[in-house]
Amino acid sequence: MVGSPAYSFQRKLRNMSIYDPFRAKMKIALLTATASLMGLGIASALGWGGVSNVMPEIGTEPQIPIEAVQPALDLSDAFVNVAGTVTPAVVRIEARRRSPASAPRRADPFRQDQGPQDRPDRVSGGSGFIVSDDGYILTNNHVVEDADQLTVFLQDRRSFPAQVVGRDPFTDVAVIRIDAPGLTKLNFGTSADLRVGEWIVAIGNPGFSGGSGPLDYTVTVGIVSALGRPLDLLQRGLQQDGVSSRISAYAIEDFIQTDAVINPGNSGGPMVNLRGQVVGINSAIASETGFYQGYGFAIPIDLAHRVMEDLVEYGRVRRARLGVGMSAIDDISAEKYGLPTVAGVELTTLTEGGPAEAQGLRIYDVIVELDGEPIERSGQLQQVIAMKRPGDDVSVGVYRDGRFVTVEVQLDEANLQAPAPVVAAAPSVRDEVRMDDKLGLRYEDMDRMNAQEYGFDEADGVVITDVQINGPAARRRVTPGWKILAINRESVDDRSDVERIMNRVQEGEIVTLQLALYDGRQQIVHVPVSR
Repeated sequence: MVGSPAYSFQRKLRNMSIYDPFRAKMKIALLTATASLMGLGIASALGWGGVSNVMPEIGTEPQIPIEAVQPALDLSDAFVNVAGTVTPAVVRIEARRRSPASAPRRADPFRQDQGPQDRPDRVSGGSGFIVSDDGYILTNNHVVEDADQLTVFLQDRRSFPAQVVGRDPFTDVAVIRIDAPGLTKLNFGTSADLRVGEWIVAIGNPGFSGGSGPLDYTVTVGIVSALGRPLDLLQRGLQQDGVSSRISAYAIEDFIQTDAVINPGNSGGPMVNLRGQVVGINSAIASETGFYQGYGFAIPIDLAHRVMEDLVEYGRVRRARLGVGMSAIDDISAEKYGLPTVAGVELTTLTEGGPAEAQGLRIYDVIVELDGEPIERSGQLQQVIAMKRPGDDVSVGVYRDGRFVTVEVQLDEANLQAPAPVVAAAPSVRDEVRMDDKLGLRYEDMDRMNAQEYGFDEADGVVITDVQINGPAARRRVTPGWKILAINRESVDDRSDVERIMNRVQEGEIVTLQLALYDGRQQIVHVPVSR
């Protein structure tokens, strides 16, 4: 009942301030939710965005008109097409060389086998490329040299043993062969048509990456930076192997230079033009570390093709010989000879009984043409002769005593059997002789002591014993140990001849020295006399 005592007691309890935790929590949650909904409504009204789960729309339309970059896109497509066409013909070559004599095994009381400890074979890699359907492969000589076993790996993961057909250390070209069906081959272009600035692609198949796993195909792009680069790499390598300077001089170094990356594993791979034709064989890099530092080099394919023909037909190169020693013309020698341009090759020696001597070429002749083709440098002349065969007739155009004359020469075959190298004795101490002021040279009559010092068999003539630092002769790269054969084309037998000739030389003249080394090498040096 409303007026009963029980009802009055309940009403009093409702009116009392009694704390209920559950009801308090519910009130806080309700207030928080209400505030959040109100905040979102206000933010939405004001345009403030919150975190959304809706994926943003990403644009894919070109931001530069295709027409503006079409030439670059076409060039990129050309590189892609070249790489796709050429790489199936590029191979990896694994060369295995047996280690030298086994080392003695350290005594081990727990081993029954106490014999010599076997050393693992040495394995190196390089590249090559297939040039015929029947399995001929071009590569570098240094890739396969001294190998006991060769294995060729193709792009389709097949591998085959390979045999050496022939190799030529004078050009760093080698031909090997595999017996395999279904091969892809490359076609040759011509390196004679290459132009500085032309795009090229260098492709290799290194196979090794220093233990971090295999490196299959590498494609690098660059331009032809220069033509006809002489490096002296092959000649120095031959001499280090004990080949005489007379024989190592047949090394042909007329490289194509490129800024495309060429590292050791790329050696032997093809350098191709944008038509996919081979124009060179990747061969050498110029760096102090052995890795790429800005430029690489390749063997011209015209020369490599000529060498390959002989290697396939004869197993060796039948090298045509003109029979001359030579040096390149520079501005001082061009002035001395009165040449119209600073180009050509001056003859410093004639091989006794060789084609040049027998058919009328002379020392001091300057070769400027061969079969009508202009000759500008020594490596170029060597390469042009190397393209010929023994017995070919050539027309040699020379400047002689200020006049242009033509000499017909029939080439013979070079004999590349190297004599044993000569080792010079250690230098000895002698009395000082006055330095010649005009040339910056000290020279003495050859006697038994200095003949032995500089490696000469006979003690006759006059030898250069010292060169003044930064003097006229030093600036022309004259060094001690050269014998003076002639000055200004006058023969020299002793010191008095040198003094007599030099007394007539005036300041500002160019003096011509004909010099020889103990091993028969000769050079002609033109030295301007200081004013």
